Amino acid sequence: MTEDIFLYYTSDLHSHFENWPKITRFLNDKKAERKLENQTFWLLDNGDHMDRVHPTTEALLGKGNVALLNQAKYNIATLGNNEGITLEHKDLYHLYDEANFSIVCANLTSSDGANPDWLKPTDHLQTASGIKIGVIGLTAPFHTFYDPLGWKVEDPLIALERELSTLKSQSDIIVLLSHLGINEDESIADMYPDIDVIVGGHTHHLFRDGEYRNQSLLTASGKFGHFVGEIILTWDHQLHQLKNKQAYATQIDHLEEDREAKKLIKQQEKEAFELLDQRVTTIAEPLPVKWFEETVLIRRLTEILLEWTKADIAMLNAGLLLDSLPVGPVTYADIHRICPHPINPCVVELQGQELVEVVRASLTKSFKELELQGFGFRGKVIGKMIYAGIDIKTEIDNDGEERILSMSWKGIPIQPDKSYKLATADMFTFGHIFPEIARSKFKKFYMPEFIRDLLLKVMKSK
Repeated sequence: MTEDIFLYYTSDLHSHFENWPKITRFLNDKKAERKLENQTFWLLDNGDHMDRVHPTTEALLGKGNVALLNQAKYNIATLGNNEGITLEHKDLYHLYDEANFSIVCANLTSSDGANPDWLKPTDHLQTASGIKIGVIGLTAPFHTFYDPLGWKVEDPLIALERELSTLKSQSDIIVLLSHLGINEDESIADMYPDIDVIVGGHTHHLFRDGEYRNQSLLTASGKFGHFVGEIILTWDHQLHQLKNKQAYATQIDHLEEDREAKKLIKQQEKEAFELLDQRVTTIAEPLPVKWFEETVLIRRLTEILLEWTKADIAMLNAGLLLDSLPVGPVTYADIHRICPHPINPCVVELQGQELVEVVRASLTKSFKELELQGFGFRGKVIGKMIYAGIDIKTEIDNDGEERILSMSWKGIPIQPDKSYKLATADMFTFGHIFPEIARSKFKKFYMPEFIRDLLLKVMKSK
């Protein structure tokens, strides 16, 4: 005798609520099918359901996302980095107080030892026939961000080693909710054959069909809620083991919307608007935003960053500001609208020669026109880099490229071997945008402030 068990999951929605009613419709249809066939099913979320780029998530600090998961009757979720490192400690601590589902994350604890009641390393699902599915969650270990927020994030493999033996002894099937990325998922599959299914996310990869690696089935549903994942586990009761496992990601863009989900989203949008529609200041002249030019607003924001961090030099890209501000009242909603990125200020230490290389790279046309995706950036292009605290003279060569003529700090030419503290947006510490910044041994991240909190200071100072 065999039994089919169905798991449905979402991952990396990033508050793309325009897709949520279709997701809910898909899940409701699948639940109706399973009930008709008297089959077992559960709903899982793999993290980054929320993203403060959306005004509703910004205003409600993720509580609206939890309400949507409740309405859809999810069973288990794990934390993504957008839940973990874009909220103040108290806001994350209470994020899931009203959750009707379980939250599993084995490598995150509160630094003071007082974990919220909802936080578990693992949990179990059990069928009517007695099959036990152990579920463990792991999140990306951004130590330098979690530490200032009062959380301790552990190496995922250490947490997995600690929990897996117990989970194995208590479970027939093991499922990992992994908000770690595809490379880590593949390594875990190679190292831990006892894990039957790895639900992947964080790197926004998509497996239309599950991929087998070692003894594990890897599955992933991409980003923003265009796909919903389905896992089918076939259990052999005679052999007391998994006979088969399959995974699919189904595109849901063509589906009709669930009315109740859409209604709840509209209610939340109204509440969010009321919370964000508070006047910050009133401006008598328009403040234009231009991605390839220096404007008053981006210049003042860069200066505020320099003053606030007490660094030597500051730099911000004009593409951080997405829209101009017209004459009249400016609200919190306007601040969020023109600077929605979940990006924190940071200070890095660079040698003079490294600083010169950073400036040289930022002047190129290819850099200014780079359409950056990820690293918290929610804009279109990087745009012109604006500097404060440093004097840079340039010229345009025959190829139309801007070249450095001289660079000085406090009237003294930049010294190649001297250390300088540079304040900037934390997105430049990731990847290979600026290798000199990424490999800096000194990095200080300012948490929980976002760049838009400094923009708020700019507007209040006018």
